Amino acid sequence: MRIIAGEMRGRQLRAVEGMQTRPTSDKVKGAIFSVLGDKVLDARVLDLFAGTGNLAIEALSRGSREAVLVEKSFSAHQVIRENLERVGVSHKANLLLMDAFKYIHRYPNEVFNLVFLDPPYHKELVSKAILILKESTFLAPGGVIVAETAKDEELNDDIYPFEIRKTGEYGDTMIRYLQRMDI
Repeated sequence: MRIIAGEMRGRQLRAVEGMQTRPTSDKVKGAIFSVLGDKVLDARVLDLFAGTGNLAIEALSRGSREAVLVEKSFSAHQVIRENLERVGVSHKANLLLMDAFKYIHRYPNEVFNLVFLDPPYHKELVSKAILILKESTFLAPGGVIVAETAKDEELNDDIYPFEIRKTGEYGDTMIRYLQRMDI
């Protein structure tokens, strides 16, 4: 796993040992950031199920201003801390060891331009997160939620005021890009 573009391009990131996390592949990550384009520049990023920190670190490499990374696994949290230090972006990151849903409830006034949702597959965690986020002001005007699920995993039908603006399938992975309908 490596950073694929930006000022830290080519730097290697450490993965969590075992099957606890499933880092986003370079192919899928490249597709995500191709779709996001300039939305990454100077963005405030939330990586809600951070895993290895792969997505937030890629965003920082491509010009995001800061990132909040939330991970509840202690071993994954340690790997993220090491990855942030390894590539020299610890000063732009706030790494929290906590459950994603506790974070949303504890910090309801936070606002982000990009929100990455990449939890374990087949646990309906993306749908649960969207149901909570739609009741908050977490997403800035024009902001994007990037939701990664298994290809056969459906989202809850009631995502209003969000709408899916774009989707992409990559092997067994489905990426959905959500924005507020009033934008």
